[in-house]
Amino acid sequence: MDKFLYPISLSDFLVRAVEKSPTKIACIEQGIPYSYASIYDQSCKLANALQNKGLSRGDRVVLFMDNSVKTIISLFGTLLAGGVFSIINHQTKANKLKFILDDSDAKILITNYALQGTYRKALELGTQIKATIVTELTPDSRSSLCENAFEDLTQSIEPIVSPYRNIPTDLAALIYTSGSTGDPKGVMMNHQSMIFMTHCLDYYLGLDSEERILNFLPLSFDYGLYQVFMTISLGATLVLEKSFSYPEKIIETISKEKVTVFPGVPTVYKTLIALTQKRKIVFDKVRKITNTAASLSADLIPDLQAIFPNSQIYKMYGLTECKRVSYLSPDNLQKAPHSVGKAIPGTEVFLLSQNGLPVAAGDLGILHVRGPHLMMGYWKRPYETDQMLKEGLYPGEKILCTHDWFTIDSDGFLYFKGRSDDIIKTRGEKVSPIEVENCLDGIEGVKDSAVMGAPDELWGQSIIAYIVPDGTVELNEHTIIKSCRNKLENHMVPKKVIFVDELPVTASGKVTKSGLIRTQHMEEAYAGNN
Repeated sequence: MDKFLYPISLSDFLVRAVEKSPTKIACIEQGIPYSYASIYDQSCKLANALQNKGLSRGDRVVLFMDNSVKTIISLFGTLLAGGVFSIINHQTKANKLKFILDDSDAKILITNYALQGTYRKALELGTQIKATIVTELTPDSRSSLCENAFEDLTQSIEPIVSPYRNIPTDLAALIYTSGSTGDPKGVMMNHQSMIFMTHCLDYYLGLDSEERILNFLPLSFDYGLYQVFMTISLGATLVLEKSFSYPEKIIETISKEKVTVFPGVPTVYKTLIALTQKRKIVFDKVRKITNTAASLSADLIPDLQAIFPNSQIYKMYGLTECKRVSYLSPDNLQKAPHSVGKAIPGTEVFLLSQNGLPVAAGDLGILHVRGPHLMMGYWKRPYETDQMLKEGLYPGEKILCTHDWFTIDSDGFLYFKGRSDDIIKTRGEKVSPIEVENCLDGIEGVKDSAVMGAPDELWGQSIIAYIVPDGTVELNEHTIIKSCRNKLENHMVPKKVIFVDELPVTASGKVTKSGLIRTQHMEEAYAGNN
């Protein structure tokens, strides 16, 4: 049978890339290049090993690993064997790892030996795992937990002869949410939704096979994960780093590896901007930079354009349940600098009130999304699924209710105002933390900021601002509040300003406001308002 024109499963990306350019470099890790042929060969051998260990169609494989080419091999090995992958951040603790292993009913765990203190504790607590595959495992370091050496399975075993052929509606991945408000939930994504999203990203970013895409974002974070699929689908090259923990190393890598695409989050961009105050940093070969996870303040754009002088800047908004919702094209940065753009190609968005009625341009509404990129639902959580997937325009169709507050202007540009449970209600008005944070981030001497509402007997809630100074100028509560009064309406001005050394963030770079609540500073702020 002739090859189907459209990829049927995610593993087709790798199969087609190796058929076209087997010797091309697919990934560079720590300066070491890996060809498409090498990654494909090891993925096929791992797929064979997984099937020999009892992996059947649709069985879940948990990858508890850091960023490495072995994670990519494990990902495609699982898909080629007909399995479902779930990448879990390597900083996850044992109790949470055990919860995910149990919740996903995973049959096989693939992990790093460096994480043995965590994964062994999770397994000793009791799970359904039938086999554990471990990188860098030596004969002397094996335990009694059915451990197998990753290197043995990907080097000495014969490659799989006929990879399992998934169909587009098969489950491909369980992407677990951060779980900041309770136990993590597995977002179910099938092959066709992830294939659509990969092609959509490649298309609207204007990428091609000559790209050298940098990724230091965790592969457990869908923003990082899709850099892999985008690269492989294009037949391009991925420059893979562990993290952004050592910015100087990343700066060196960008120049050395001639990176052309730079995906980041606001905390990363603010760090780069802060470094430019010490010395000039220019990346003239980077031609695309992207942002998501948190809103990118319009005040940062001029500084970013100085660092990336030949690059187009893409502001984007999305959520795990559909990966991406909107993007602001570079030619609209000046026209709508505070917007997150318009719906991505092939999808539709609209705003509804809490009563389910359309809202007028400029009015607050909850964003709803239509398209082929929506999740199938939350794994084994029908109630939570029903809260997110609502009845659509046609019988049987589902649309995604994001529970995020937005406005839309007369030109169709979307403006993110915050989560429905993030909106601060003060003095009878609704205040978006994002708007206040954008103002704070534009104040000289402010490196980072976060805004929350604290209980207030008189106002309902008062606005508390957390500020991370960059050390260039002296800041105090009075100067911050005065600056805000010059730019914001009275009801949006913070009542209290708290200076901190850093903001608590998740592994994906998002500020975790639940972490702020737990700090002594917040306890004092609450006490002071009651």
